Amino acid sequence: MPQRVISADDHIDISHERVKTFLAAKYHDDYDQAVAAFARSMRSSVSAESNQRWREQQGLEVDPDAVPMINRRQHPANGRPGHTDPIERLRDMDTDGVDASSSYCEVSAFRYLYLIKNGWQESTRAFNTALADFASADPRRLIVSYQLPIHDVEVAVKEVQWAAAEGCKSLQIPVFPAELGLPDYWDRSYDPLWSAIQDAGLPVCCHIGLNTQLEGLAKRDPTPQKGVFVPMVALSAAEAFGMWVLTGVFERFPRLNVVFVEPGIGWVSWWLYIVDDMATRQGYEFPGLKELPSHYFRQNVYLTFIDEPDVIRHAHDRLGIRNVMWSSDYPHPVSSWPNSKPTIETLFSDVDPADRELVLSGNAARVWNL
Repeated sequence: MPQRVISADDHIDISHERVKTFLAAKYHDDYDQAVAAFARSMRSSVSAESNQRWREQQGLEVDPDAVPMINRRQHPANGRPGHTDPIERLRDMDTDGVDASSSYCEVSAFRYLYLIKNGWQESTRAFNTALADFASADPRRLIVSYQLPIHDVEVAVKEVQWAAAEGCKSLQIPVFPAELGLPDYWDRSYDPLWSAIQDAGLPVCCHIGLNTQLEGLAKRDPTPQKGVFVPMVALSAAEAFGMWVLTGVFERFPRLNVVFVEPGIGWVSWWLYIVDDMATRQGYEFPGLKELPSHYFRQNVYLTFIDEPDVIRHAHDRLGIRNVMWSSDYPHPVSSWPNSKPTIETLFSDVDPADRELVLSGNAARVWNL
């Protein structure tokens, strides 16, 4: 019987114009103004200035008009219609041997929804309806994460309840609420939201992305595509791990499943070793915990990875074999599309069949109730 493959991290691109087709026209101006305000804030956060002195020292051509953060690699998935068209996405999944895909929208709606002055609740619903419309081409195979407006917990709870009633399989929140000027997730003000998500039986996903708190590093990075800065985005998830794992959230909500998308695997194993060591040998106090940090991590946290060595070893040594999930990351430059089958054979050539099944499909099927 062929091995079922589920990608735990892919991407779709829903345009703002598409979102507005589900939004009353009287709110369109406010929506556009919020999107523009967010775009301006991003331009100020990620400097377009290159370190000309570094380039000169490397003997590289100095281009004052060079734009950083652009990966010029021509990946075969780049520009595929499946990025925006669900029917084409399904065809690309068939080509790649992927049965189901948990896909995340390129647009982080929660970064601008709270800026909308008139109609932000309606805009939230419109955004999530647009995502549902994409998945409606085949809800069994296309899993999308509805995005929650965490600046208003009462409304967020209602959105969770609506999403669950609509058959939603996945939710998404910002990795770093402090970027929005909001409390970290240990704050008790979020407890009604965690309770609603836990009761709905839905996972909540934190997709690693541009961390605006690394603005200083982004400006100082002299390399053409910000190669110093980019890996630090994933590594900065250690902050988010700590806020969830070390503060008692999972002691209060033991059935809350949190998926960290695209942080990688190997360094997380080291992080978990360190926090356990802090709690035992080093004498650090974590008053909200009754067990070691690793207990809550394996109980509540899931990780996705792409093409990374030693995943199975790290999973068995510390992370938990039921806590890691493979992904294609379609259609980003690191994606294994359209060669996921040979990539998987290389990564899992000597892996126990039971472990292989869990990492390639079983864990994802359990997390997203597929």
